[in-house]
Amino acid sequence: MNRHEKGWDPWQYSGTQQTKWVCVIKYAQETVRMIRLTGIILFTDSKKSDEVKSKKRKGAKNSETAAKVALMKLKMHACGDKSLPQTERIYFQVFLPKGSKEKSKPMFFCSKWSIGKVVDFAASLASLKNDNNKSTSQKLRLCHTASGEALPFEHTLETWLSDKDYPLYNGGNIILEYLDNDVLVIEDTESYFS
Repeated sequence: MNRHEKGWDPWQYSGTQQTKWVCVIKYAQETVRMIRLTGIILFTDSKKSDEVKSKKRKGAKNSETAAKVALMKLKMHACGDKSLPQTERIYFQVFLPKGSKEKSKPMFFCSKWSIGKVVDFAASLASLKNDNNKSTSQKLRLCHTASGEALPFEHTLETWLSDKDYPLYNGGNIILEYLDNDVLVIEDTESYFS
């Protein structure tokens, strides 16, 4: 029986022959391992590899895909109401107001909660001053990271998760910031991420 036939086994040989075959197999396994580690591709179709690279780049820029990856990481560290059923939890990386001790904090909320309740809950988790019940003070507002828009207090998270123009994503980012009563948009949302 030669080595190309089905059922070939290097252990059927004895002594020196067996040692040679074991060395050949170990060498092949080590070569494959090194190729995987170094990323060397012996034979490639450059057109296919370019397509793979472009697909990877598109996926990384897609905010929904990025949010799904971030969601897995957020679930490990997020704080929130532990009594909420897993099916109702919505996870966000909450970027805290400028000047806070922490830059951001992973949190989860109930999808059925109003934006006002989310703001109150997030403020308590992050130990932020919340004077939203006073008419003259700055309001702590939840803002969309893409548009900078302050989300209306009476809307629910579900509303924004299904929004057509600027949806929020489970596992995405949101901004919590103090805004004057007449201000409804954060102009420079990028400054929260740098």
